[in-house]
Amino acid sequence: MPTVIPRLPAPTLPLLLAFDLDGTLIPEQSREVPPVTVEALARLRTLGVRLAIITGRDTAPRPVREAALPDAIATNNGGRVEIGGKLHTEARFSAAELQAVLAHELGDARVIVFTRDALYVDLPAGREPEPWLQARGFRPLSEAPREGVLKVGFYHPGVADFAARLRARHPHLVLTGAQEPYTQFLTVTPENAHKGAALALIAEGLGLPLEQTVAFGDSDNDEAMLKLAGFAVQLGRLPLLTPHANAQVEGPEALGGYLHALADALEAQRSV
Repeated sequence: MPTVIPRLPAPTLPLLLAFDLDGTLIPEQSREVPPVTVEALARLRTLGVRLAIITGRDTAPRPVREAALPDAIATNNGGRVEIGGKLHTEARFSAAELQAVLAHELGDARVIVFTRDALYVDLPAGREPEPWLQARGFRPLSEAPREGVLKVGFYHPGVADFAARLRARHPHLVLTGAQEPYTQFLTVTPENAHKGAALALIAEGLGLPLEQTVAFGDSDNDEAMLKLAGFAVQLGRLPLLTPHANAQVEGPEALGGYLHALADALEAQRSV
């Protein structure tokens, strides 16, 4: 089993644990939480720990939701937040912002526009859609509405240069990716639609102070919530996140052991 650096947050209840998905709670592009992690999450829920998923995906897969039974879910990099199964907040681009984002100058980029109900995709000529797009179903980008858009994604080798230009012109927009580990993928979300803001909203909605939150993440879009959380756990070794990490875990396969250790500490605290 990969080595776990066993530093734990001060195990004082109430506690909120917030998890990124890909590369953190689940292996990359998976739909299943490892069994040892499922067991640990069940123990933690029994102890009164609150759980949240905060993901860049536009939806959390059903098997993940059923395994984690989260109290809150934030999708689209934190732009859409549900607490207790009810919509809490949803950030949308204005028509002018969306026009600026889609004026991307990337030529043959693959572009995906996300609304609450549909995906709109611009595929380069001759390129077949990935299996997940085929499975989800999508519409042509030309049919995308100018209102109600929650997120835009770009796949292209030149996204870093485009990101720099967009950030200079529209600094209030939230850009993630276009750097390690996703050098050819850029996500753009509206103002304040990031994982740090989502963590703050969820903690407030659940009546918990940020000091009692533990955030888990592995990628650049997790930086905002790792910086804000009371205790930050980095999955993997991305240099960008290391300065913000109070502890490190090698990957999703090792996360269950770390969470079991946290449950052990909480149980010991209760027995004192």
